[in-house]
Amino acid sequence: MQMEELSAGHGVLKAARAGHGRDFVVFHSLFMDRYALDAVLPALAEKFRVTLFDLPGFHGSEPAMLPLMDAYLARLEDGFQEFEIAPDAILFGNGFGGVLALSFAIHHPERIGKLILCGAAAAFSDDSRRAFRAMAEEVARGGIAAVAESAAKQALSPDYLAQHPQALDACKQALIGIDPAAFRAACTILAEADLVPLLHKLEVPTLVICGARDTVAPPALSREIADKVTSAHYVELPGCGHCPPLEAPQQFLAAIRSFAGL
Repeated sequence: MQMEELSAGHGVLKAARAGHGRDFVVFHSLFMDRYALDAVLPALAEKFRVTLFDLPGFHGSEPAMLPLMDAYLARLEDGFQEFEIAPDAILFGNGFGGVLALSFAIHHPERIGKLILCGAAAAFSDDSRRAFRAMAEEVARGGIAAVAESAAKQALSPDYLAQHPQALDACKQALIGIDPAAFRAACTILAEADLVPLLHKLEVPTLVICGARDTVAPPALSREIADKVTSAHYVELPGCGHCPPLEAPQQFLAAIRSFAGL
């Protein structure tokens, strides 16, 4: 599929765009890049103008100056402005991108019309927070290669890996392309994030999707968002891991069809 390459802030933030119609914006996971949407992109681009952000420090976008949620949100808001994304946009975020999308929707509800979260959390458990910090420390010592395989195995369910063994190497290569400092910053943001007290403020219509076998952001964390957001609806995809658009593209498209108007 032919993609238009975009940049904002004099090249600081990169994105790619395909299709025409209502804006559909994608924030990718920490463990995947925007190419994880390849299997669903043709269907989305038939209906929407899809803009896939490369998050700060990922595959061409420069790292944010500080490892703080506010620094990321400011960079992403600049992208919304310079990419001329309309205020009725549908914002989709997976994993780390889902945490950013949730925070973006809470703080900038005027920027979007609907929100789709996948494998996201408003706050992680103490064990998960320690795991994110430990991962950041490993990257500080040995670079992304030190965590690439373990992170890839967390991102993909065992059943999917058994059927698609080549996916492990593809995921590892995507991870190795991330700026190590940006990966550590993302881990820090995930370890410190606590959006639970703000969930009641979210009034944007919200669809929360979770793979039943997601070990990074287990279903209980997604259900917490859906339970505390008045406008939210929850869908769980059986047998799926952290990245449903990659592992189960048809299930994912079916899950968003009615909500997004696909």
